[in-house]
Amino acid sequence: MSIRPTLETRRATPHMEGAGVRLHRAFGFQDPSELDPFLMFDDFRGDHPSDYSRGFPWHPHRGIETITYVLAGTVDHGDSLGNEGTLGAGDVQWMTAGSGILHQEMPKGNIVGQMHGFQLWANLPSSLKMTAPRYQDVKSKDIPVVIDDDGTKVKVIVGEFWGKKGPVDGIAADPQYLDISIPAGVRKRIKIDTYRRAFAYVFAGSAAFVDAAAPEGVLLEKEVMGEELNIRDMSGNRTLVRFGTGDEIVVQAGEEGVRFLLISGAPIEEPVAWHGPIVMNTQAEIRQAMRDLQNGTFIRPAH
Repeated sequence: MSIRPTLETRRATPHMEGAGVRLHRAFGFQDPSELDPFLMFDDFRGDHPSDYSRGFPWHPHRGIETITYVLAGTVDHGDSLGNEGTLGAGDVQWMTAGSGILHQEMPKGNIVGQMHGFQLWANLPSSLKMTAPRYQDVKSKDIPVVIDDDGTKVKVIVGEFWGKKGPVDGIAADPQYLDISIPAGVRKRIKIDTYRRAFAYVFAGSAAFVDAAAPEGVLLEKEVMGEELNIRDMSGNRTLVRFGTGDEIVVQAGEEGVRFLLISGAPIEEPVAWHGPIVMNTQAEIRQAMRDLQNGTFIRPAH
């Protein structure tokens, strides 16, 4: 087994998106090769409707997939194909925008006004950029949960883990999307396919992610017997951890335990041309998408 090194640990930064939604962006609109096949990850949460109620009105997507995971509150959605619905707490929507879609997402708070969700953008390879749009709406009750003897709990949203398979299928990057909770003080080894790019996003509690050079068989603390170890500081709320290559990560939960998303996928390794919510391979394809929006042919008729 080889432990993945922690290439980078950074806090998500405040952003304003949509019609005025306050969120924190862990990555996006930077070097797309860093976390290929993933392009962007946003954490949108708030305790007051003014933080999120203006939502994300009608906007286009082409060439990507958007993955929305709701923890608290609801998200009403609709699109130009006539689809509509509501995502509740624990629900997931995996939308393959493909050749093009116009949609809107309008968050609402729970009974005390709290809203919390995540959105991840995944790239599509050139062969699937213009595929037909597709939705996979998954209810919380249909997402398998596995609990280990030490109390570690894992929701398997996409991919396979500990003998359970997530309910989302047919995704180009063959990703794994896990929601992991580790109790206080527990040290956990988690396997990841060697050929996938991977990152963790901590959103509750804290943890230390051991580096590949850390000694085996020792406590993962900043100091043990006065000797400094080669580990990262405890990563807390809204922290992105980007991993290098290897087939497992090692996590030491902090005093309050930790909850984080662990997401990985096979890199596409193709050129990226990016214009807001439209991601293609060339600037010529971006210009064509803009023409399609202007002349009303962005949405392709169903075959």
